Amino acid sequence: MENKASEKPFKLLFAPNPSGWCRHLAGGCSKLSDADKVEYFYDRGFRAMEYNEYADLPVETQEAIAARMRKLGMSMGVFAPRVGSWEVPNLTGNILDPKSRSRDKEGVRRMVRSVMEKALAAARRSGAEWFTVVIGAEDPSLEYEYQFANVVEHLKWAAEFLEKNGGPAMVLESLNIKNHPGLWLKRIPQAYAVCKAVSSPKCKILNDLYHQQVTEGNLIPNIDAAWDEIAYFQIADNPGRNEPGTGEINYAKVMGHIAGKGYRGIIGLELVQSDASAAGDKFFLDSVRAIDAA
Repeated sequence: MENKASEKPFKLLFAPNPSGWCRHLAGGCSKLSDADKVEYFYDRGFRAMEYNEYADLPVETQEAIAARMRKLGMSMGVFAPRVGSWEVPNLTGNILDPKSRSRDKEGVRRMVRSVMEKALAAARRSGAEWFTVVIGAEDPSLEYEYQFANVVEHLKWAAEFLEKNGGPAMVLESLNIKNHPGLWLKRIPQAYAVCKAVSSPKCKILNDLYHQQVTEGNLIPNIDAAWDEIAYFQIADNPGRNEPGTGEINYAKVMGHIAGKGYRGIIGLELVQSDASAAGDKFFLDSVRAIDAA
């Protein structure tokens, strides 16, 4: 691994993501081990990281990443075990088998428990305080209110499990209707209503500002309205889901706003690095530096 003096730490707790589709700093660290990538990020000023596939990595790889992060004093952001199916309305409609369409609430509950146990184990290895939950497919055969009740019931059970076992918090991510048609959780106000209904510190909002911009816009007022249930932010610019400054969102203004409200948590860079070369690495770093609020 390259030996160099660390760059100045970012003021905000930005978290790059080594997952394949994000390609963060791939121009310089693509051939490094998972643990060495952590140190590569650290040397460029980051003090946190995300890892969508963390819970699916071999246990020895999870432990190596976690050990390197502990050594460097870095924080783990979200990882993303699959909870609700993106194709089958299990959390919304209690359906496991898309062919029979029979409703099986207990079967869905067993599935949720399995994912909660997996998330709990991964969080204990990494020290992660949150993991992403995507509710999954909507059920067009059920009125919205019944789907809402099903989702809340499953999430209440999951939150109680996490509370009882000292687990991390679920953070619910609303995905935009353009890139992800057919998913149930689409908007921040909807996520807010779910969190209020679940009423647990283990069920909060992940506000991905890229998705919110595509579906809703009105970023700062929506942040303010949902503030007491937001536990985590992710960013990417729109259109393109690339680096801040490549699209229409004034991220310097938005980051200054949340910093001014006292947010000191992780801001996940769940964006696609637009160029995987060394020059692209510099552009990625410069784009994040440009929105780093005091």
